[in-house]
Amino acid sequence: MNRRAATPILSADDNRTVALAVGKAEARADGEIVTVVSHAADSYGDVALGWSALVALLALLAFNLLPFPLLGLLENVLRLWAHRWTTHDLLALALLTVVIPFAVTWLALRWQPLRLRLTPGPIKAARVRARANLAFRLAAQGRTRGATGVVIYLSLAEHRAEIVADHAIAAKVAPEVWGDAMHAMLGDIRAGRIAAGLAAGVDQVGQVLAAHFPRDDKPANELPNGPIEL
Repeated sequence: MNRRAATPILSADDNRTVALAVGKAEARADGEIVTVVSHAADSYGDVALGWSALVALLALLAFNLLPFPLLGLLENVLRLWAHRWTTHDLLALALLTVVIPFAVTWLALRWQPLRLRLTPGPIKAARVRARANLAFRLAAQGRTRGATGVVIYLSLAEHRAEIVADHAIAAKVAPEVWGDAMHAMLGDIRAGRIAAGLAAGVDQVGQVLAAHFPRDDKPANELPNGPIEL
């Protein structure tokens, strides 16, 4: 098991803070809010593989374009005198030229901060959005009587959040409306106050839901109020 993923993100007090905020928001709106927090939206193993392959190919290209300077450098390092390079030697060197840079880059990119730094922003945004949609399908989609579920998804490693709403809400609320909730949430989160940020985002989402889906006298709380950690 991934030790980092097994480490709790929120404390018991944090869970109560978020659950209380969800309860207050749902008390004034006919909707269900689910908060989901994860260490990272993806492992980005394919990104590490891509960088490793690129470095290996560049090393092979350098060997192909500048064979004699590189062979001379290798002779000096290994203290080879008048060495005659055979075809077998050159093929072995070409293989090492690919394998060693690939392995070194792959090992270096096992360190998550470096792997994330080298992952292009659009890829991170797409992975966070995909994980948020998956969380929505699992935690909220089709699980409320009026299709009024909302998932607030936060991924800490990428410093990104997404808000995904069920189709009844999406039909009335444009995606850009959630901008205030995102702004309210990320301010506290950047300062390390994750629970406070989630509570602020929940409050803003609750205000939007109350404007379009005011609370009626039907039973509420169809989904759990506490945050889900992935």
